[in-house]
Amino acid sequence: MILTTSSIQTQNISAEDLLYRWVSRLVSTEAVNWLDEKRQFIKDGAATRVFFTAFSAVPRYTGKKDIQPTVEELESATNTCKNWFPANWTVDQAARTLLVLSLPLKDADKYLLTLDQVFAAADVGELVALYQALPLLAHPEQLCYRAAEGIRSNMTAVFNAVALQNPYPAKYLDNLAWNQMVLKALFVGSPLHLIQGLDERANPELARMLVDYAHERWAARRDVSPELWRCVGKFANDEILTDLERILAESHTQPDSNGKGQQKLLERTSAALACAECPLPQAQDILAQYPELQADIQAGKLTWKNVK
Repeated sequence: MILTTSSIQTQNISAEDLLYRWVSRLVSTEAVNWLDEKRQFIKDGAATRVFFTAFSAVPRYTGKKDIQPTVEELESATNTCKNWFPANWTVDQAARTLLVLSLPLKDADKYLLTLDQVFAAADVGELVALYQALPLLAHPEQLCYRAAEGIRSNMTAVFNAVALQNPYPAKYLDNLAWNQMVLKALFVGSPLHLIQGLDERANPELARMLVDYAHERWAARRDVSPELWRCVGKFANDEILTDLERILAESHTQPDSNGKGQQKLLERTSAALACAECPLPQAQDILAQYPELQADIQAGKLTWKNVK
């Protein structure tokens, strides 16, 4: 890959500089000057009310346009903070993050107290900005309880800000909080493939929870998200393999009489992929009954990228 001078400069830019770039190219000079002034006041240790007032006022100055980062900028973002992917951020979210990143860090207790206060007083839009910013904040290991609160939120936008396209949960949450997050994503209909670290953080307890959830859905005659099986195959036992075998058989033979052909295709693909990942020999025996699926998986034509 040949890098131009501009691309090298983009790769070396800091998260704060990237955020500032996105804001400054989308808002007026007046708004940039206002943001510069407030950031400097905050960095200089101004009264916390300056921070709270500015944080709340941001959209009046910036609006809420999408930041629309370039491919190079997204590459730089993930180099700056591993797996940081702000593709869907808005300009007000970027500006609010800049204000948070301006908070002095010398007194850790005061810094964390200020974060507690702004989280406690935030509306939905402000909470989304704060939770999206978690991977960029100082003392991240002390913010796990905040992430857990976001996961418990009954506001889907807030939950998604924590769970989706956010590297914080995979790096800092324990298995209990992680498993609850994945299960809730299914419950509220959020796409699992947007959860960063989904494959790396899969674990036997999560697999058991997801299979129990699938059985509850089936008992209520409801569909099960095909993505569920992505976290199950590696830990499948004989009972789970029975489920996967049934999914393969039903999706292979059941005609598309009710307009659910795409759903059945995804179910079939996911069950085959889960079998392929299972270390038990009987899983491979099941998969061998579907040679076309097996061949496509072995050739790399079928992966979890096909299940969305």
